[in-house]
Amino acid sequence: MGRSLGEEACDHERTVGGLASLLTDDHLTRGQSGPQPRQYAIRVRGHLGEMMRLAFPALQAQPRGADTVLTGPLPDQAALYGVLAEIEALGLELLEVRRLPPY
Repeated sequence: MGRSLGEEACDHERTVGGLASLLTDDHLTRGQSGPQPRQYAIRVRGHLGEMMRLAFPALQAQPRGADTVLTGPLPDQAALYGVLAEIEALGLELLEVRRLPPY
């Protein structure tokens, strides 16, 4: 005999709730107040002038050869995507994105 929609909904809630606890309660975040910022190194082609560097206030810009490397902590993936969107909006050529080991 088939199961009722209420029974299926309860099973779905248990599954989703269990998945949520697996995603948030791992060995990296246990005992911490929340996700920690991650260090990134983002390489773009060319040297950035002062005005361009001001577009990335959370990051330090360092010339490396003919390129510039932006380094610093970003609080989450949304912040990383924001930096990448700004790079694109400014017409910069993105060469490399690296997540650095924790400090």
